[in-house]
Amino acid sequence: MNILVINSGSSSLKYQLFSMPDERPLCTGLIEKIGKEDSLIRHKTIREEDVQVTEKTLAVKDFGEGMKHVLALLTDSGLIKNTDDLEVIGHRVVHGGEYFSTAVVIDPDVKQKILGLSTLAPLHNPVNYKCIEFAEKIFPNAKQIAVFDTAFHQTMPEFAFRYAIPEKYYSEMHIRAYGFHGTSHKYVSERAMEWLGKPDVKMISIHLGNGCSITAVSGGKSIDTSMGFGPLSGLVMGTRSGDIDPSVILHLQRKEGKTADEMDKLLNNESGLLGLAGSNDMRDVMKMLESGNYDAELAIDMYAYRIKKYIGSYTAVLNGLDAIVFTAGVGENDALMREKICRGMEYFGIQLDAESNRIKSDQIREISEKSAGVKVLVIPTNEELEIARQSFELLREDPPCEQVILY
Repeated sequence: MNILVINSGSSSLKYQLFSMPDERPLCTGLIEKIGKEDSLIRHKTIREEDVQVTEKTLAVKDFGEGMKHVLALLTDSGLIKNTDDLEVIGHRVVHGGEYFSTAVVIDPDVKQKILGLSTLAPLHNPVNYKCIEFAEKIFPNAKQIAVFDTAFHQTMPEFAFRYAIPEKYYSEMHIRAYGFHGTSHKYVSERAMEWLGKPDVKMISIHLGNGCSITAVSGGKSIDTSMGFGPLSGLVMGTRSGDIDPSVILHLQRKEGKTADEMDKLLNNESGLLGLAGSNDMRDVMKMLESGNYDAELAIDMYAYRIKKYIGSYTAVLNGLDAIVFTAGVGENDALMREKICRGMEYFGIQLDAESNRIKSDQIREISEKSAGVKVLVIPTNEELEIARQSFELLREDPPCEQVILY
């Protein structure tokens, strides 16, 4: 079975074609800056040891045109002869609310719920919805599957996901913590359980990219996570503030007359590393640190300190800790940041092996001291593969499971 995975962002479209169940990638691709005149297309076809790369710069006006380019690249590279060769398309959907705790076959009702949740993920759900509609037109005979970023966190207990505000805001408006990056946290936590050879692992999964989140995982289930109603809360991120006293928001609105939209822009797009050091790219901030820049040093210290605080609180929530997992761009590649986060946490049994931590690899690896009580792992995430897995498993069921409607 060939499964095409579509992972659409606010202005980009990532895709991979997998042969299942052997999980063999046949191609990977990325279309960036959709809607611009200089959109960039990168496509890589993988045939055993032969890898062919295609790059183009041209205008891709919208996601529909982007999907047509994907079809052309798949056919031109000989991966498929026509649209009938694709049996399944798995879509990453950012927000599933309380409707979905598993992957689901997309039908009109599912599409309506995805669109209805757009107010909770305004940059992503509308785009996810459009890509589903385009895929249905371009690949009319393929099964369309939705895999939700929020689904993994539906196992959180109510006392963890509720906010201490009047109950009507939950019962009537469904205001609660949903969590995000669930596809990534699920993938790396399952890899960690395989690596450690036991299913009942108490672990903390740390996803550090431009967006950052940390999740407490017990026995493969999410029991708490740092992102909440939206993706703003929790850790310091590339452009997001993470946790902030709500009084600050009220103060700025009163003193500077900022509107809700202006506060949204400030906290989501102008804060985090960008607000502190002038760049949302950790690589740039690290270079600034090397030149003695104080703002960069403060930003990095705040970034690491916030993560340490969450490790402490989640260790308490888990009542112990077996493993920490670092993943995503910063988590997988930044040895200094991993060292800063783990430094001074010997009380918890966390001790890095300095030499192992410096090794660069695209494979899962253990970077803790052999004698340490807590295993520290670096696990490259693969959200597209996780989407392919969930899509394949869903269609193997007889009949496919229905979406779980929780409210």
